[in-house]
Amino acid sequence: MRYFTKRAVGTLALASAIALGASGAQADNWRYAMEEGLTDPQGLYATKFKEEIEANSDHTVQIYPVGSLGESADAMEQAQAGLLQFIDQSPGFTGALIPEAEAFLVPYVQPTDPEVVRKFFKESVAINEMFHDIYREQGLELLSVFPEGEMVVTTMEEFRTPEDLAGMKIRTMTSPLLLETYTAFGASPIAMPWGELIGGLKTKMVDGQENPTIWIEAYDLDNLTNVMTYTGHGQYTTAVMANADFYDALSDEDKALVQSASQAALDYILDVAVELDATGLAKIKETNPTYTINRLTEEERAPFKERAKAVEAAFIERAGERGAAILEQMKKDLVAAQQ
Repeated sequence: MRYFTKRAVGTLALASAIALGASGAQADNWRYAMEEGLTDPQGLYATKFKEEIEANSDHTVQIYPVGSLGESADAMEQAQAGLLQFIDQSPGFTGALIPEAEAFLVPYVQPTDPEVVRKFFKESVAINEMFHDIYREQGLELLSVFPEGEMVVTTMEEFRTPEDLAGMKIRTMTSPLLLETYTAFGASPIAMPWGELIGGLKTKMVDGQENPTIWIEAYDLDNLTNVMTYTGHGQYTTAVMANADFYDALSDEDKALVQSASQAALDYILDVAVELDATGLAKIKETNPTYTINRLTEEERAPFKERAKAVEAAFIERAGERGAAILEQMKKDLVAAQQ
């Protein structure tokens, strides 16, 4: 996925915004940063959140899309310092700050069936209860966690077993747990920034990558590979947070407003994300009719699930007892959502 860039420019942009908003007349202008553009899933959530806030109060929300405020780490620092009131950031980037958040990267603990996905993210005890205090420790109020689409693997050659992946160089985000995942799956993973992925595929530096279909279609990744495989191992997930001091200082009315807006945006994006996923797949089939699309059977997924146990162990080693408890609860949440 994509990430923030242009650190110096971003710092100046935010400083200018704060200077302009220093007067009392601008006190209710809330700043919201994210890792994507306005038409991407994070942008659609942010826009809905903004609409709800502005329709039900005198407050305004200023959205900073990807590239506006520096890199992801810079934006998180600004959110923790209170320069930003809201931030949307995926566990792949927050893992260094909140190791327990990497539970969303562990294979086969999230659903992929659209109906189950909605129930899981709405009712998960791990998401709605256990993560709250953990984010609070970092000065953040967790508002929503939502999926952007099922992770799909595109490669030059077909694979149906871990043995088939032997020697394949699979690009991942710069997350140690994702590297652990594809090592366990039998591949040779390479951590690579999003901006280098297309060049990496064109020059054969990597043989494949993983992303939701919306990104695969949008950036023509299907035209740079030969096969797309649904392994069923998880969702691309992201989290929306508020600066905790800012949130605590709000009136009860404004706290209720923020919670209501985040729930409305969550309901909206849970529907839209499924549509975007289906739309991405449909466009790939339409524009690239000879492209091979495979969906592993439950029998074919079994050895990948078995190997995922090593990833769970690596996660628990990083995240400790709390991480282990969250992972166990997420498994229970998955079972509950499937019933």
